[in-house]
Amino acid sequence: MDRRQRKTREAIFSAFIDLLSKKDFGQITVGEIITHADVGRATFYSHFETKDYLLKELCEELFCHIFDATNNEQSEHRHLFDCDAPNSVFLHLFQHLQKNDNNILELLSCQNNELFLLYFKINLQRLVVSQLPLFEARKSEILPDSFWVNHIASTFIETVRWWIDNGMKESSETITEYFCLAV
Repeated sequence: MDRRQRKTREAIFSAFIDLLSKKDFGQITVGEIITHADVGRATFYSHFETKDYLLKELCEELFCHIFDATNNEQSEHRHLFDCDAPNSVFLHLFQHLQKNDNNILELLSCQNNELFLLYFKINLQRLVVSQLPLFEARKSEILPDSFWVNHIASTFIETVRWWIDNGMKESSETITEYFCLAV
Protein backbone atom coordinates (compact mmCIF):
# COMPACT_ATOMS: atom_id res chain seq x y z
CA MET A 1 0.00 0.00 0.00
CA ASP A 2 1.48 3.36 -0.98
CA ARG A 3 1.57 6.41 1.28
CA ARG A 4 -1.48 8.05 -0.32
CA GLN A 5 -3.59 4.91 0.11
CA ARG A 6 -2.40 4.51 3.71
CA LYS A 7 -3.32 8.14 4.51
CA THR A 8 -6.79 7.68 2.99
CA ARG A 9 -7.31 4.47 4.94
CA GLU A 10 -6.20 6.17 8.16
CA ALA A 11 -8.57 9.10 7.48
CA ILE A 12 -11.46 6.65 7.10
CA PHE A 13 -10.44 4.84 10.29
CA SER A 14 -10.19 8.14 12.16
CA ALA A 15 -13.61 9.29 10.96
CA PHE A 16 -15.11 5.92 11.87
CA ILE A 17 -13.55 5.98 15.35
CA ASP A 18 -14.90 9.47 15.94
CA LEU A 19 -18.40 8.47 14.82
CA LEU A 20 -18.31 5.30 16.94
CA SER A 21 -17.53 7.38 20.02
CA LYS A 22 -20.77 9.32 19.42
CA LYS A 23 -23.20 6.86 17.87
CA ASP A 24 -24.17 3.23 17.91
CA PHE A 25 -22.53 1.18 15.15
CA GLY A 26 -25.92 0.33 13.62
CA GLN A 27 -26.83 4.00 13.28
CA ILE A 28 -23.69 5.01 11.38
CA THR A 29 -23.99 5.17 7.60
CA VAL A 30 -21.29 4.90 4.97
CA GLY A 31 -22.39 8.39 3.88
CA GLU A 32 -21.54 9.79 7.31
CA ILE A 33 -18.16 8.07 7.29
CA ILE A 34 -17.16 9.40 3.88
CA THR A 35 -18.37 12.91 4.72
CA HIS A 36 -16.45 12.88 8.00
CA ALA A 37 -13.33 11.44 6.33
CA ASP A 38 -13.67 13.80 3.34
CA VAL A 39 -13.31 11.00 0.79
CA GLY A 40 -15.48 9.90 -2.09
CA ARG A 41 -17.81 6.93 -2.01
CA ALA A 42 -15.76 5.10 -4.66
CA THR A 43 -12.63 5.69 -2.58
CA PHE A 44 -14.33 4.23 0.48
CA TYR A 45 -15.44 1.15 -1.43
CA SER A 46 -12.01 0.69 -2.99
CA HIS A 47 -10.71 0.19 0.58
CA PHE A 48 -13.67 -1.48 2.31
CA GLU A 49 -16.49 -3.60 0.89
CA THR A 50 -18.97 -2.66 3.63
CA LYS A 51 -19.23 -0.86 6.94
CA ASP A 52 -18.98 -4.24 8.69
CA TYR A 53 -15.77 -4.94 6.82
CA LEU A 54 -14.46 -1.52 7.92
CA LEU A 55 -15.16 -2.48 11.54
CA LYS A 56 -13.37 -5.80 11.12
CA GLU A 57 -10.37 -4.12 9.45
CA LEU A 58 -10.23 -1.41 12.12
CA CYS A 59 -10.13 -3.99 14.88
CA GLU A 60 -7.48 -5.99 13.05
CA GLU A 61 -5.36 -2.87 12.54
CA LEU A 62 -5.69 -1.81 16.15
CA PHE A 63 -5.02 -5.18 17.67
CA CYS A 64 -2.84 -6.99 15.16
CA HIS A 65 -0.14 -4.36 15.63
CA ILE A 66 0.30 -5.54 19.17
CA PHE A 67 -0.29 -9.21 18.55
CA ASP A 68 1.92 -9.30 15.42
CA ALA A 69 4.79 -7.83 17.40
CA THR A 70 4.91 -10.97 19.50
CA ASN A 71 5.38 -13.12 16.41
CA ASN A 72 8.21 -11.06 14.92
CA GLU A 73 11.83 -11.06 15.90
CA GLN A 74 11.98 -7.31 15.26
CA SER A 75 11.55 -4.91 18.14
CA GLU A 76 9.99 -2.28 15.87
CA HIS A 77 6.81 -2.80 13.91
CA ARG A 78 4.35 -0.64 12.02
CA HIS A 79 0.64 -0.70 11.54
CA LEU A 80 -1.32 2.30 12.76
CA PHE A 81 1.27 2.78 15.49
CA ASP A 82 5.02 3.24 15.71
CA CYS A 83 6.70 2.00 18.86
CA ASP A 84 9.49 0.04 20.39
CA ALA A 85 7.91 -3.07 21.84
CA PRO A 86 9.00 -3.94 25.40
CA ASN A 87 9.89 -7.50 26.32
CA SER A 88 6.56 -8.13 28.03
CA VAL A 89 3.68 -8.40 25.57
CA PHE A 90 1.23 -7.56 28.33
CA LEU A 91 3.16 -4.42 29.25
CA HIS A 92 3.14 -3.58 25.53
CA LEU A 93 -0.67 -3.80 25.48
CA PHE A 94 -1.03 -1.65 28.58
CA GLN A 95 1.40 0.93 27.19
CA HIS A 96 -0.71 1.37 24.06
CA LEU A 97 -3.82 1.68 26.16
CA GLN A 98 -2.15 4.25 28.42
CA LYS A 99 -0.98 6.29 25.42
CA ASN A 100 -4.53 6.00 24.08
CA ASP A 101 -3.17 5.31 20.61
CA ASN A 102 -5.82 5.91 17.97
CA ASN A 103 -8.37 6.70 20.69
CA ILE A 104 -8.45 3.02 21.59
CA LEU A 105 -9.77 3.85 25.08
CA GLU A 106 -12.84 5.49 23.61
CA LEU A 107 -13.46 2.39 21.52
CA LEU A 108 -13.11 0.09 24.50
CA SER A 109 -15.36 2.23 26.68
CA CYS A 110 -17.93 3.54 24.15
CA GLN A 111 -21.41 2.13 23.64
CA ASN A 112 -19.96 -0.16 20.96
CA ASN A 113 -17.30 -1.57 23.27
CA GLU A 114 -18.61 -5.14 23.18
CA LEU A 115 -17.77 -5.31 19.45
CA PHE A 116 -14.20 -4.26 20.12
CA LEU A 117 -13.79 -6.39 23.22
CA LEU A 118 -14.93 -9.43 21.24
CA TYR A 119 -12.25 -8.88 18.57
CA PHE A 120 -9.75 -7.99 21.26
CA LYS A 121 -10.47 -11.14 23.26
CA ILE A 122 -10.18 -13.43 20.23
CA ASN A 123 -6.73 -12.03 19.47
CA LEU A 124 -5.80 -11.88 23.13
CA GLN A 125 -6.56 -15.59 23.53
CA ARG A 126 -4.11 -16.36 20.71
CA LEU A 127 -1.53 -14.20 22.44
CA VAL A 128 -2.13 -15.94 25.76
CA VAL A 129 -1.56 -19.33 24.12
CA SER A 130 1.86 -18.12 22.97
CA GLN A 131 2.59 -16.87 26.49
CA LEU A 132 1.32 -19.85 28.50
CA PRO A 133 4.75 -20.71 29.93
CA LEU A 134 4.56 -17.45 31.92
CA PHE A 135 1.49 -18.77 33.75
CA GLU A 136 2.30 -22.48 33.89
CA ALA A 137 3.30 -22.50 37.56
CA ARG A 138 -0.13 -21.13 38.55
CA LYS A 139 -2.25 -23.54 36.52
CA SER A 140 -3.94 -26.41 38.28
CA GLU A 141 -3.51 -29.73 36.49
CA ILE A 142 -7.26 -30.32 36.45
CA LEU A 143 -7.98 -27.17 34.40
CA PRO A 144 -8.39 -27.68 30.66
CA ASP A 145 -6.08 -25.47 28.61
CA SER A 146 -9.02 -23.77 26.88
CA PHE A 147 -10.48 -22.78 30.26
CA TRP A 148 -7.10 -21.48 31.44
CA VAL A 149 -6.57 -19.41 28.27
CA ASN A 150 -10.08 -17.96 28.54
CA HIS A 151 -9.50 -17.16 32.23
CA ILE A 152 -6.25 -15.31 31.55
CA ALA A 153 -7.75 -13.35 28.63
CA SER A 154 -10.85 -12.48 30.67
CA THR A 155 -8.69 -11.37 33.59
CA PHE A 156 -6.72 -9.11 31.26
CA ILE A 157 -9.91 -7.54 29.86
CA GLU A 158 -11.38 -7.01 33.32
CA THR A 159 -8.08 -5.48 34.44
CA VAL A 160 -8.32 -3.04 31.51
CA ARG A 161 -11.93 -2.18 32.42
CA TRP A 162 -11.00 -1.60 36.07
CA TRP A 163 -8.03 0.54 35.07
CA ILE A 164 -10.12 2.70 32.72
CA ASP A 165 -12.99 3.00 35.23
CA ASN A 166 -10.55 4.16 37.91
CA GLY A 167 -8.98 6.87 35.79
CA MET A 168 -5.85 4.95 34.76
CA LYS A 169 -3.92 6.36 37.71
CA GLU A 170 -1.53 3.41 37.77
CA SER A 171 1.41 3.27 35.37
CA SER A 172 1.40 0.64 32.63
CA GLU A 173 4.15 -1.16 34.56
CA THR A 174 2.07 -1.21 37.76
CA ILE A 175 -1.11 -2.40 36.03
CA THR A 176 0.90 -5.14 34.30
CA GLU A 177 2.12 -6.24 37.71
CA TYR A 178 -1.47 -6.23 39.06
CA PHE A 179 -2.60 -8.34 36.10
CA CYS A 180 0.20 -10.87 36.57
CA LEU A 181 -0.55 -11.16 40.27
CA ALA A 182 -4.27 -11.65 39.61
CA VAL A 183 -3.86 -14.57 37.23
